Amino acid sequence: MTGDTRVPPTVFVSYSWDDEDHRGWTRALAERLRSDGVDATLDQWAAVPGDQLPAFMERSIGDSDFVLIVCTPRYRARSEARVGGVGYEDDIITAEIMRHRNHRKFIPLLRRGSGEESLPGWLKGKYHIDLRDGPRFEAQYQDLLATVRGERPKPPPIGSRETSDRKDANVQVPPESSQQKEPVRIVGIIADEVTEPSSDETRGSALYRVPFRLSRVVSSRWAHTFAELWNHPPRYTTMHRPGIGSASDDRIVLDGTTIEEVQRTHRDTLILCVKETNRIVAEQEEKETCEHEVRKQRSEEHHRRVKEISDEIRFDD
Repeated sequence: MTGDTRVPPTVFVSYSWDDEDHRGWTRALAERLRSDGVDATLDQWAAVPGDQLPAFMERSIGDSDFVLIVCTPRYRARSEARVGGVGYEDDIITAEIMRHRNHRKFIPLLRRGSGEESLPGWLKGKYHIDLRDGPRFEAQYQDLLATVRGERPKPPPIGSRETSDRKDANVQVPPESSQQKEPVRIVGIIADEVTEPSSDETRGSALYRVPFRLSRVVSSRWAHTFAELWNHPPRYTTMHRPGIGSASDDRIVLDGTTIEEVQRTHRDTLILCVKETNRIVAEQEEKETCEHEVRKQRSEEHHRRVKEISDEIRFDD
């Protein structure tokens, strides 16, 4: 964003060299993170012949805000056998966790296989991001992005009990997201942020990112629902591209299209998906509000009844 002076978060991507496809996928992930405002470090860029690789790994892991661990069956095997660069990196990570107790710095990314097959023993049980190919990829990527950028949903502030009409502190307050809001709409294309195609004759090299401005900042629930709908819209043409649509902050991004495709095909699908996302989220929030009111009424009735009976009970002889 123009004028943004915030220091971008830093991440180091740890992975095993399974094959060329896996190296290419990891590089593409790091490239996308960088395009989304994250300073991602990858050995394919940062390490050059002549470098001391142990020193590079120690520095990268120690200096980064987060370490993203791309997990595959081969990664797990090399980690648990303490073989090669993966084994050395795991030694560094284990030492840092023991020293600083900073478990949240290390985020497992499941790329191939199941969690049982791909996550080393020391990573099992950790909240991991599932980046295996499939319809959930975009929503999971947005979860990762929100984590490293410090944009995960925050709890609402705690109010003053003295200024509350409630007698009991355990009465739940409705989530902030349930407040009535104007439906989200697409304002237009952010033309000066449309990227350029690489045009290097590789598959998809003619495609690029097209961002769209929204009428307001959307919640993580709205973004997740939109991504799911884009992957499986109620109506679509044979030219539809699932997996390229995401939403965050006050924008939608189609990553892997052209402006001509937007004009011919994606415009109508975008409008439909935004409309359906508004409807689904509004229904979910209305349901939560109703459930909150029911809980509130039950709590008030309970405390009213307790007070009435308490006032009738006498302990004087």
